[in-house]
Amino acid sequence: MTSQSAQPAPEVERPNRGTRVRGTRQAEALVSVLGKLTGFHSAQEIHAELRRQGEQVGLTTVYRHLQVLSENEMVDAIRDESGETLYRRCATGGHHHHVTCRSCGRSVEVEGKAVERWADRVAAEAGFVDVDHTVEIFGVCPDCAPGR
Repeated sequence: MTSQSAQPAPEVERPNRGTRVRGTRQAEALVSVLGKLTGFHSAQEIHAELRRQGEQVGLTTVYRHLQVLSENEMVDAIRDESGETLYRRCATGGHHHHVTCRSCGRSVEVEGKAVERWADRVAAEAGFVDVDHTVEIFGVCPDCAPGR
């Protein structure tokens, strides 16, 4: 009898890139669940959904896979105002930012060339190279704005 860990790990395709990231059955299940969920969700919520679907996966494993998927730009990760990281399947490729509603949680992807230039300039002025950054923008969407 062959153990599951002895079998080659499946690969998960990176959207909009044509490359693949090696993963496990659990990683594939996680990507599948993220593809079905709408909006951003905590690792705990994603873990609970995996368990509801019969997946035997630990919360630590979910966190680890979400980190790898985030690093490979397969999932978007934002921190809410309480500091908790929330995740969703990445809708677009490449580096981008989000404007997230504080009331309903709706999130819109935005490209921020001015933000990119600003981050590079600030880092260069401090003598830094190979710059990376995270920018999270929160506000109230038009549907939740007072007077609507």
